[in-house]
Amino acid sequence: MSVKRIVPDIKSKDLDASRQFYVDVLGLEVAMDMDFIVTLVSPGNPTAQVSLMRDDDSLAILPQMSIEVADVDDVHARAVSRGLDIVYPLTNEPWGVRRFFVADPSGTLINVMCHVRGTH
Repeated sequence: MSVKRIVPDIKSKDLDASRQFYVDVLGLEVAMDMDFIVTLVSPGNPTAQVSLMRDDDSLAILPQMSIEVADVDDVHARAVSRGLDIVYPLTNEPWGVRRFFVADPSGTLINVMCHVRGTH
């Protein structure tokens, strides 16, 4: 298994103010803005990232971190075989990722994902 990156997912009641903080104070740049999630990256180290997630009670489940892996199906199969709590099923999302959410033993919700070939 190959982990490509690990990104904290920060819940925000005010996405614009949060974005402004990370851009103006820390110098991060917006890499992706999908209205409900904004991913910010370090201009000098593109794997140093933070994602801001809109926390307006419209989404029932918000993960606390995202882990991009080379083979999400393999990780999903191993999580299922261990009886872990899959809180969002393995899904191909319209924005080009295949993902699932799993709770780790401490209850932290993790978005395990990979980019679908041909989209990134």
